[in-house]
Amino acid sequence: MSWKPYAFTEHPYLSPSASPPSLYLCLSGQRECSVQFTNARSYHLYPPPSPQPTSGFYKFFLRQINMLGGDDGLPKATASPYEEAMNALSSLITKRTRADKSNKGDRFDLLFDYIKILDLEESISKMKIIHVAGTKGKGSTCTFSESILRNCGFHTGLFTSPHLIDVRERFRLDGVDICEEKFLAYFWWCYDRLKERTDEDTPMPTYFRFLALLAFKIFAAEQVDVAIMEVGLGGRFDATNVVQTPIVCGISSLGYDHMEILGNTLGEIAGEKAGIFKQGVPAFTVPQPDEAMHVLEEKASSLNVNLQVAHPLDTKLLNGLQLGLDGAHQYINAGLAVALCSAWLHRTGHLEAPYLENISSLPEQFIRGLTTSSLQGRAQIVPDQYINTENHGDLVFYLDGAHSPESMEVCGRWFSLAMTEEERHLSSLIGPTSDNSGVSHGLIRRIHHESAKNSTQILLFNCMAVRDPQLLLPRLMKTCASHGLHFKQALFVPNISVYNKVITNVPAADSQVDVSWQLTLQRVWENLIIGEKGGDAKDVENSTEETEDELYNSVRHGTSSKVFPTLPLAIKWLRDSVQQNQAVRFQVLVTGSLHLVGDVLRLIKK
Repeated sequence: MSWKPYAFTEHPYLSPSASPPSLYLCLSGQRECSVQFTNARSYHLYPPPSPQPTSGFYKFFLRQINMLGGDDGLPKATASPYEEAMNALSSLITKRTRADKSNKGDRFDLLFDYIKILDLEESISKMKIIHVAGTKGKGSTCTFSESILRNCGFHTGLFTSPHLIDVRERFRLDGVDICEEKFLAYFWWCYDRLKERTDEDTPMPTYFRFLALLAFKIFAAEQVDVAIMEVGLGGRFDATNVVQTPIVCGISSLGYDHMEILGNTLGEIAGEKAGIFKQGVPAFTVPQPDEAMHVLEEKASSLNVNLQVAHPLDTKLLNGLQLGLDGAHQYINAGLAVALCSAWLHRTGHLEAPYLENISSLPEQFIRGLTTSSLQGRAQIVPDQYINTENHGDLVFYLDGAHSPESMEVCGRWFSLAMTEEERHLSSLIGPTSDNSGVSHGLIRRIHHESAKNSTQILLFNCMAVRDPQLLLPRLMKTCASHGLHFKQALFVPNISVYNKVITNVPAADSQVDVSWQLTLQRVWENLIIGEKGGDAKDVENSTEETEDELYNSVRHGTSSKVFPTLPLAIKWLRDSVQQNQAVRFQVLVTGSLHLVGDVLRLIKK
């Protein structure tokens, strides 16, 4: 039999044994024990660990033993430990959408019961937290903040949402996703403890609430110097808002999103976001619309909060370098991050002077943090790594999880400018004034070959049904058109990710796919195209009746749109199109949903 090791820090350690059916168990600071299997389902611990571990430990230990085994009759795994954890996590998903009653404050007090069960009250009260809410840019702001303070030498913890590929992305320690071993240890510790002590009156926490509690447990156990917590939705009733004494709070750009939960006006939305303000704790925001700013200032005044406006970062402060996160809008988020980190350093005794609005220079650590930040799915450019062509640049994906009208406009501007910049870059490489000395003739020929290719821009889109495509798609199309960019084709696909299951890989395609929502998106798009061309509604009917052969033949002829039943089929069509059109460079904007962005990354990154 071949035993596989399953090891992690400060938790039970299972290691291979030289003899059949036995393995060793080491507890931190304790003597070694061995496990002897007597038959397919029985095993003994020799000698019993001292001091006696908790029942939660035994549950975890026996779970791992049952994951081992082979063809000789011993216990055999039906799922990996990680898959089992994802199944348990999926059991906490109770609604189709993230915006359920819990976001409206449904039994918000339960969170404090969970904190007591997990013995986290004291740990959270001592944690030095930066708490950030907002509609747009809060994830980027948190990412910048973590990178700045990590480069200042602090042990950092970062909690963000949603994840794109793996749930562990939500929990970063010192800028790196938590490793699988630690994740599983903390996950089962929290899950088993809650499972043992919850009942009908105090049920298990829902999906996001559990993840927020898990973040607090991880950061407490790992003894981080600073925990940066991104609000999931809203603020006032968000699971992260159990924090009573943060060091500083931030509100990023506000706009219209999750209105079915947060309200239909900017004032109502601002009121929910301002729910993270705490008595006497300083807060920063970015320039906001008057309606939103008025509410933020009113709430701050009532709580004796010193609310300051952090202005966009001056590019000159980076000493000629670029932000690690692409897009002009990121300078707004970077400015907020600088203010939050300066305030955190001041209030924790690491900086003498508080944040100053008109700063003339940045510390080297701040510059390094801002210019080395990374965050998947936000203005991210990824060549397809699986396509079999001479040049990976023949199929490039431009990914941005924009999903509100305002962020659609920002996304459209970023994509358009990226196209312009790419053309300018190619032109500079072959221009008459370029210096080609020292460059191989083969490379020069390749550059000329690439510059001769035509570029085709394609939209790959999906959004949640709670969002209004009549608000999203026109903003995107008009913004791109204002920069002279017109999509040759729009592809609409359902996400691979499903609402009730946390997936760890690309699942098999469902033979029965409901694409009614994608057909709705297509009709909106076609009507926008018709409006631009001055056509009539029957054009929409024709476009939705194409056969598969017609679709493949129409790529170069500019068919307006297509609905694919699955994302892998859409990616396959793109790859086939590249193979069939060697003189064309395909540039695909993926947007409308962070879940879609994550699904695409699963398929195109090695």
